[in-house]
Amino acid sequence: METRKIKNGHRTTYFLIGSFTLLLLISIGAFICLGRYISRESEKSIHTVGDLYMAGINNHITAHFRTLIELKLEQAEAIVEVVPSDMADRDELYQELVYRSGVRNFNYLALYSEDGKMEMLDGNPIQLADPDSFRKSLLRREKKIAVGYDSLGTEVVILGISAEYPMENGEACMALVAAVPIDYISAMLGTDEENALISSNIIRKDGSFIISDTGMDYKDYFESLYQRYPASDRRKIDAYVRELSDAMEKKESYSTVLDLGNTSQQIYCTLLPYSEWHLVTVLPFGPLNETVESLNANRTFATLLVGFIILTALLVIFYIYFRMTCKQLRDLEAAREEALAATRAKSTFLSNMSHDIRTPMNAIVGMTAIATAHIDEKDQVMNCLKKITLSGKHLLGLINDVLDMSKIESGKMTLTAERVSLQEAIEGVVGIVQPQVKGKGQNFNVHIHNIISEDVYCDSVRLNQVLLNLLSNAVKYTQEGGLIQLSLYQEEDPPEKGENYVRTHITVADNGTGMSEEFLKHVFDSYSRVDTMRVHKTEGAGLGMAITKHIVDAMDGRITVESELNKGSRFQVILDLEKAEPSEVDMILPAWKMLVVDDDETLCRTAVDALDSIGIQADWTMSGEDAINMVEKHHQARDDYQIIMLDWKLPGMDGLSVARQIRRIVGDDMPIILISAYDWSELEADAKEAGINGFISKPLFKSTLFYGLKKYMDVEDLQAAEGSQAELAGRRVLVAEDNELNWEILQALLSDIGIEPEWAENGQICLEKFQASAPGHYDIILMDVRMPVMNGYEATEGIRASGHPDAAAIPIIAMTADAFSEDIKRCLDCGMNAHTAKPINFDEVVLLLKKYIL
Repeated sequence: METRKIKNGHRTTYFLIGSFTLLLLISIGAFICLGRYISRESEKSIHTVGDLYMAGINNHITAHFRTLIELKLEQAEAIVEVVPSDMADRDELYQELVYRSGVRNFNYLALYSEDGKMEMLDGNPIQLADPDSFRKSLLRREKKIAVGYDSLGTEVVILGISAEYPMENGEACMALVAAVPIDYISAMLGTDEENALISSNIIRKDGSFIISDTGMDYKDYFESLYQRYPASDRRKIDAYVRELSDAMEKKESYSTVLDLGNTSQQIYCTLLPYSEWHLVTVLPFGPLNETVESLNANRTFATLLVGFIILTALLVIFYIYFRMTCKQLRDLEAAREEALAATRAKSTFLSNMSHDIRTPMNAIVGMTAIATAHIDEKDQVMNCLKKITLSGKHLLGLINDVLDMSKIESGKMTLTAERVSLQEAIEGVVGIVQPQVKGKGQNFNVHIHNIISEDVYCDSVRLNQVLLNLLSNAVKYTQEGGLIQLSLYQEEDPPEKGENYVRTHITVADNGTGMSEEFLKHVFDSYSRVDTMRVHKTEGAGLGMAITKHIVDAMDGRITVESELNKGSRFQVILDLEKAEPSEVDMILPAWKMLVVDDDETLCRTAVDALDSIGIQADWTMSGEDAINMVEKHHQARDDYQIIMLDWKLPGMDGLSVARQIRRIVGDDMPIILISAYDWSELEADAKEAGINGFISKPLFKSTLFYGLKKYMDVEDLQAAEGSQAELAGRRVLVAEDNELNWEILQALLSDIGIEPEWAENGQICLEKFQASAPGHYDIILMDVRMPVMNGYEATEGIRASGHPDAAAIPIIAMTADAFSEDIKRCLDCGMNAHTAKPINFDEVVLLLKKYIL
């Protein structure tokens, strides 16, 4: 098994590493292909841009050349226009022509005959380099430019226009010829600029230069290519010369990229106007290549840098992912181990539960058999029924714990905020645990002090559950004769909540078995119980503390525990509870003088503070002997105490003995009240015989003292009406219950107190009976929830919406096994007035009947 887990882990690791390596190789290949593609596309783009650039440059130069030539031709035409050919004096005519020519910056002027002879009027004699082409164009009366040389060898540009001026031999000329040095055109074109990126040459169709920008003494452009570049490029030059010559012959523009030597050059050729010349512009890629190569190098570096960054990021992501995956694998393994541990814990739990459930079940079955066998012996039957009741309650507690935990683990536990009296909650819990404490002979103390708000808003069911779980555990795990203490105090305005809240501290401490440090780590885990060998008689599901922790967390509270093995445990719960509006009753009693006697100093001090707040002046002492002395001393001084509050259990002389002594001193007029956390019914007979007038149950809240004492001070009891035990006999109750056995039980219990119950087998029958009844016929409805045909929710909604005169007013009490807070809330939301859980507590049912009927 372990080997398989290791192999699976290695397989995952190898897969991740292999995947990353493959991704790395793919990324490197992609970057290489991307670099090559970008380089190729860059080269194509450069050639395209170069072609466009060269075409633009050639067009610009050609347009500039056209402008220049046309300007000079227009100037020559202007001479012909302003100087008439019919002037009588020939010399004067020639002088005028020369003058006009000089004004227009012509350096040479001549008359040109049809046979090609040139008669100079100004400047050195000139000779055409291509006389035939020039003559033919002029014969066609076209404007023409050509290149020639003067007698000094100066190269000139010759312009010819039609004109008929008389020559020396008396014949009329065919054209007027004007010329300027060729430097004029070169300067205008800018082809001889130093360090120019491009070079421009003007050539004839045969390749001979008109204007050369090669910087060398070449007569022919084609010849210059053969001489400037190595023989290995001859075939390239031949092809280029052939293509260029064909384009010039066809008078077409021509563009190409020529790779000669170690350089590339963009070449563009176009025909110049008014001539047989061609403009050849050359853009060497040398400087451009350096720029492009620099750009490529920068781009390559940037690409590599970006690639490195991406690969580094991928590596980091892979590393993080690898770590996360490894952690997830570890977490999965831990979760697996945890699940196995939980499975083992649940198996142990089921084993324990099997024993824990069978124990009370065995008691129920056994006691039922014994009661049946002694059916005529009332005492024996009562004893069996009592034990059956206790076993049933214990079994119900186990089931409730399991159901609560199931609700919590499914995330469906909800809280219901309602007004809760802490005094009633504590007294109720104390009353529940008293029999367990008494059964083990334990000492149980309850301390309360600094109670700011007795009434708060919270989920009363869950609060009671927390208190009962803590106290039940304390009783369970504390030896016989041990000490258990419940403490409650409050603080004003918790900083996280504000002035509308009160911080409530609840502490349960004992000197029982305690817990080891190891178990403390798991005390709030589900299905956990202290060492079963040492406390093997302790029964339970092991869910109480887990449930308590979940409830406290849900109430935004905190729970902490301190414990030491064989020395005891201390649980503290801190809850921030919303204050409820204080009761309208003004808790003030007459300023009587009172004596408080209790062996617990904390209780004495808190009781005196509470008494002072309701107007009573009180002294206190911790022993019966001191109490007797104080009473005797005040009696002799004719300043008797008006009331005495006396604890039952005191060191030395107990409370009943002290009461007898006090009666001998002061007589029967002074009220003596017994205070205790134990059940009054067990003490009542002996207490009254000793002269005790009444009983107040601990803990001593302010309201407990106020309502407990005022009956002895001739103060009107405003709550008398609520406490009256008015008769319920003759009242009619409609019971909606689908289970016949449950109906029989309820029918018997209700009939015993004089109530007339009527049965409805489901919600539909209940609704029909109510609708058919006369107004006031039914006093109250007890409604089960889970029923066939129509459930309790639907029946209640139907009753409220029925239009019957009692529809809105008749009380409806839910009586169901659905006992969670959300179930109670749903009952109230659908129109019911109250809720009581199954199995029923008949005393609680009677209280609800009195509350809603009387």
